[in-house]
Amino acid sequence: MQESELYDTTMDHMMNPRNYGKIEDADAVGIGKNPQNGEMVIIYLVLKEGRVEDIRFQAKACMTTIIAGSIFTETIKGATIEEARELTDLMLEKLEGMPPEEAACSELVAEAFFAALEHFEARAEDPTAPVPTRMITGTCAIEKEEEE
Repeated sequence: MQESELYDTTMDHMMNPRNYGKIEDADAVGIGKNPQNGEMVIIYLVLKEGRVEDIRFQAKACMTTIIAGSIFTETIKGATIEEARELTDLMLEKLEGMPPEEAACSELVAEAFFAALEHFEARAEDPTAPVPTRMITGTCAIEKEEEE
């Protein structure tokens, strides 16, 4: 993808986030939180026959997190649960080489997704299982360098 296409795609997701909102009768819900600044992402899943039939997200977060949520949910929708796990693991692996302040927004979305999968598994045994929350370890705050 060329730089101009990447810019256009990013701007489109910023102006028109995909899959933003709540699913009232979701099979599972998961929360990702950033303890550093209080940002949060909620993922709602509808799973049918081992596939992500529907996925939506809500966020109390920066625009970068909204863009990450939009791209992530668009990518995951229709995948099998195993494919979705693998894609999420791959995304997190790719983020390892990035500065923490750039990776935190996407990590927040991924952790919310993993929490939703945990919720789905827990609800199989207990339909009243509480919604899990996973905390990210990075922060999106850029540390200021000390002046000499």
